[in-house]
Amino acid sequence: MNKAHSPKLRKHMDKLSLKLNGGRYVQGILWGSSHFMNLMIDECVKMAISGQQNNIRTVEIEGNSIITLKALEQV
Repeated sequence: MNKAHSPKLRKHMDKLSLKLNGGRYVQGILWGSSHFMNLMIDECVKMAISGQQNNIRTVEIEGNSIITLKALEQV
């Protein structure tokens, strides 16, 4: 995956919260993206419904598994 960012995502290069299929939630810092909307998230934290957090470092998330994407810090 290259580090060339989509212009629309470039303005959200800070902390993001993502809701994924299967009821999963993660948040982290957007590091890169592809033209298929695959995202590289750095300092990623998996959020459980119970409030438990799991640090999973850097992860690639396939675009077709993303339900919602929300900026946590206003840019």
